[in-house]
Amino acid sequence: MDSGMIGKIEKAHRYIEERERFRFSGLQVSVQGDNSAHTVSLNGDDWACDCDYFGNRQECAHTMAVALMLDGMVPDRTPVPALA
Repeated sequence: MDSGMIGKIEKAHRYIEERERFRFSGLQVSVQGDNSAHTVSLNGDDWACDCDYFGNRQECAHTMAVALMLDGMVPDRTPVPALA
């Protein structure tokens, strides 16, 4: 491996330690729920999930889980309350 590539690998590792460098503006992920898999997507600042609950409330456990997992790297949402 050449020294240029080694430098890029080191830089990539430094970047991932600084989560504030990243801001997702679009993604699609499959979330395995208790009963079936659901597709969560982010397009710009707009979230969507194909579950029935999201269709009625514009919020669901699937979108909250993805937002929590990517905390600080996705558009701000209503804070998800912490459980005791």
